[in-house]
Amino acid sequence: MVLTGSHHRRRVRVTTHLESEAWQARLHLSNSHVPKHEQLRSIILRLAKDELAPGDRLPSERTLMDAFGVSRITVRAAVGRLVAEGHLLRVPGKGTFVADATVQSTLHLASFTQEMEAQGHEPSTVVLISERSTAPPETAAALGLVRGSEAVHIRRLRLADGRPVSVDDAWYNGALVGGLLSIDLTGSIYRALGAEFGQQIDRARQTVRAEGAPADIGVLLGTGTGAPVLFFDRTSFSGDRAIEHARSWYRSDRYALAMEVRL
Repeated sequence: MVLTGSHHRRRVRVTTHLESEAWQARLHLSNSHVPKHEQLRSIILRLAKDELAPGDRLPSERTLMDAFGVSRITVRAAVGRLVAEGHLLRVPGKGTFVADATVQSTLHLASFTQEMEAQGHEPSTVVLISERSTAPPETAAALGLVRGSEAVHIRRLRLADGRPVSVDDAWYNGALVGGLLSIDLTGSIYRALGAEFGQQIDRARQTVRAEGAPADIGVLLGTGTGAPVLFFDRTSFSGDRAIEHARSWYRSDRYALAMEVRL
């Protein structure tokens, strides 16, 4: 990738900043107990957020080594961690670039609104469908309804900081939450289920897989048909009662799953 125009000027400006005394004072590596690669990780992250934009190239390993007086191993450890965390994107043969911001889920049970607020993002919602209609067979089975039964159908486009993140297509057991369509559907439905209907969601059964975006989903997410997305199929419960059956498609470049595995 060749950076030209404003991108090229920004890269030169950033490199100049790194080499300046002002930046050295601002981004000084201390002799504290914090490992140097951890200190450098924080510095590079600040650089990516304050001086660079998504898609901009990070200064070279040699530039970072010279600017902060550290070894190549230290630079690679710091950059490698930022790549693993999703802040940077490494492109073989071209360099390391600032990644588009992603939202992370730790696979705990929380609404989209709660996840966004917890991570400092501003959630917003566009309601696409809100109606009572015949539930699809798989949804009727998930909710424990007789085939052909009606359910509450809500489809929403979910955004973080004004950018599309997911499309949620959810069905609700109308016998338990019949007045759901009368509330504000742009906020957290999980909160409303507990506060308005006494149906606190306390567990869910969920599968996740990668797939290509269907045509209608690709348009809504702005990815185009066939782009890689994360597909969630979830049935949520209040006690032993199935309340919600939802299918969601998430942009894989803006949403990531994070987990800790212990042996």
